[in-house]
Amino acid sequence: MKFINYLEKVSGVDIMGLLSLTIFFLFFVVMLTWVFKTKKEDYNDVSRIPLDNKN
Repeated sequence: MKFINYLEKVSGVDIMGLLSLTIFFLFFVVMLTWVFKTKKEDYNDVSRIPLDNKN
């Protein structure tokens, strides 16, 4: 018996697949908007953190 036959017997398996795809897409869109809205100065400050020696 193939794996697809087991999935056909599970009720709601199509909803789980659609839900996981939707969550992934929303997370991707949110991260993409966050990246484009962040100022370049913030990235420059964060990129210098390993080089700053403030002991």
